[in-house]
Amino acid sequence: MPSFRKRHAVFISLSLITAGILLAQSQKGPNVQKQSFGTAPEGQSIELYTLKNSKGMEAKITNYGATLVSLLVPDRAGKADDVVLGFDSLDGYVKLTTYYGATIGRYGNRVAHGQFVLDGKTYNLPKNNGENTLHGGINGFNKRVWEAKPVTTRAGEELELTYLSKDGEEGFPGNLSVKVVYKLAADKNELTIDYTATTDKDTVLNLTNHSYFNLAGAGSGDILNNVVTIHASKFTPVDASLIPTGELKDVTGTPFDFRKATAVGARIDQDDPQLKYGKGYDLNWVIDRKPGSTNLVPAAEVYEPTTGRVLEVLTTEPGVQFYSGNHMEDTQGKGGKTYHFRGALCLETQHYPDSPNHPLFPTTELKPGETLHSTTVLKFSAR
Repeated sequence: MPSFRKRHAVFISLSLITAGILLAQSQKGPNVQKQSFGTAPEGQSIELYTLKNSKGMEAKITNYGATLVSLLVPDRAGKADDVVLGFDSLDGYVKLTTYYGATIGRYGNRVAHGQFVLDGKTYNLPKNNGENTLHGGINGFNKRVWEAKPVTTRAGEELELTYLSKDGEEGFPGNLSVKVVYKLAADKNELTIDYTATTDKDTVLNLTNHSYFNLAGAGSGDILNNVVTIHASKFTPVDASLIPTGELKDVTGTPFDFRKATAVGARIDQDDPQLKYGKGYDLNWVIDRKPGSTNLVPAAEVYEPTTGRVLEVLTTEPGVQFYSGNHMEDTQGKGGKTYHFRGALCLETQHYPDSPNHPLFPTTELKPGETLHSTTVLKFSAR
């Protein structure tokens, strides 16, 4: 029989080996697959990372635009389909401004007339949406190459993406350090998107993810029969150029009351100016939450009746933009499938559009010494 000292030494050695394996997993992320996704116009190598869990869910993310390229989710029969729109190669993301799956910044949604005043100084941004700036300008975060770091922990697989937006980029002030972390839970079908940012100069920012969802499978038809719930008693009405008027309007008695689950197509063609302006739903809803609270709360839910898939969106953000794909044109996407008019919907968690020009809206200002932290969770199930 081995001595106590020898048995103790063996136990310590095994413990150290186990600890080393766990540490290596948490630091290097050996389970996250990586493959080439092409070369950016500026010459950088672009990669595609695959995160998987034990429940049949799989997420593919590229460091070009910190973009969610695909998301495989099981239906009620256990069959997995890709539920987000995108392209099979980098070329589609470089050439087209569809924002499929992209991280949006510095400022998601619109800034009126491409202009805002901060600390008494007027900043001018490139106009790429009529007279307005949309989704960060001509070369927003969706067109930038991010640094990627895969990580595997006991909680699941993660991909950390970082980017330094330099002072003056697209007209915005300050050197802004941004980190976006995609986290796929190990034992439940949840994808968490965490955002953090710091700056060396007063600036404004509004970060979001712009995934287009079709829970029946990307390219499988329109989303008019999808049943949507939005946990919001008010929305921010807009003018003809989709810039908020500054009002917070009650949804009661309007086509924008989704507090009870309602099919997307049930009221989309009603004779309402707000629907006419957006050619369907393209508005920001004010998420119901306690005043001053920044806790993670339910924002919206989508149910797709033919597959039974359910998407629940939770966020720390004060608003969510519901967009019903009203400007989608026939585009060839992944697997040769064609994406048609209203072939997907977006639920972009965010601060309100044009907040820098509306002092009564929740502020989007970030100052040196402060850290922005925002979280959105996409929970999938089937019934």
